Amino acid sequence: MTTSEMELKPLMVASLGGDAASYRLLLDRLSSRLRAYYKGKLARFGRGATEAEDLVQEVLLAIHLKRHTYDTGEPFTPWLHTIARYKLIDYLRRIRTAASVPLDEESEVLAQDDNAGAESSHDIRKLLGRLPEKVRCSIECVKLEGRSVAEAAERCGISESGVKINIHRGLRSLAAFIARETKNENG
Repeated sequence: MTTSEMELKPLMVASLGGDAASYRLLLDRLSSRLRAYYKGKLARFGRGATEAEDLVQEVLLAIHLKRHTYDTGEPFTPWLHTIARYKLIDYLRRIRTAASVPLDEESEVLAQDDNAGAESSHDIRKLLGRLPEKVRCSIECVKLEGRSVAEAAERCGISESGVKINIHRGLRSLAAFIARETKNENG
């Protein structure tokens, strides 16, 4: 068992049991690890810290929305790695980079994805409803519908850089909403 697994799995299990402090600590630990992972991967494609941070926020949001699918009898890090890897692949597809993302370190065990996500869809729509209209539009177009930044800019009636800024700020706001909700739910 790796050091990461020994540290992160107990935090995930405790957070699933309602321990808000463990959940905050888990998100903090995951943020730094994911940031390093994405910076390394994105550097190969000429992308930088802003894109890495966006991906970190996407993964944290996905973990929050899908945490009920995690099987506590299984290792945590392969489950996390699968989510992180698929978010990277989705991002590379969105920017239309013809690249192969090789399976690596945690790939021997893949978590199953629960696409039934009715509960998750409701959660995300509720959270998105708390964002300003242009921010919500930007996130829905690019992150949920898979549109390009140019298409989102046209649909939302703002500039391409405005879409990028809205997505970055919106994902940070969503992460803050989630942290506050979790804290309030768990006391």
